[in-house]
Amino acid sequence: MRNNRGPGALLPGDLVVSRNRKFDGTAHWVVPGRYLGEDIHGWWIFQGAGEFCSRPGAAFYTASDCLLLVPRTGEFVVTFYDDSYPGDFRIYVDLATAHSWNPIKPGVTEFHMIDMDLDVIRSTVHGVFIDDEDEFEQHRVAMGYPEETVDAMRTECAALFEAVHTKQSPFNVQDPNSPSAEWFRKGRA
Repeated sequence: MRNNRGPGALLPGDLVVSRNRKFDGTAHWVVPGRYLGEDIHGWWIFQGAGEFCSRPGAAFYTASDCLLLVPRTGEFVVTFYDDSYPGDFRIYVDLATAHSWNPIKPGVTEFHMIDMDLDVIRSTVHGVFIDDEDEFEQHRVAMGYPEETVDAMRTECAALFEAVHTKQSPFNVQDPNSPSAEWFRKGRA
């Protein structure tokens, strides 16, 4: 699947609405945020506490701040949480493909991706683990994932698990000088 990696002419503070879909085109999560900037890892979006997030059958207001990283390379996006988050997640990697940016008007852009089910999670309670392998297998059959896509997602998932487990940058969230710590500071400024 083709990725349109660069967001174009986004400016810090611009609204970015992340629109996630499943492989068959059905709607998944819609999450608003504010563009912060970019670094060697990719493009950072601040999703503040109290934002309205929704998907078919579910909606909520966010309980804390988080960061979305759209990477320069790779078939994934990452949500970072810090100690203000009331849950136990600190890193939530969504395996995702077909990244694209769609400018709507000045100051407003949509970021689109296809959620491929598999997730790599760092939890303060459960450590690092892979989630939704059962959903991936179900959708692989029901939605007809091409074999090359299945193989690519499994390979990417294994590499991400290793990167999160070994705390490779930007997944070194415990480090006060980590990229996510710096972007949290910028987002809250």
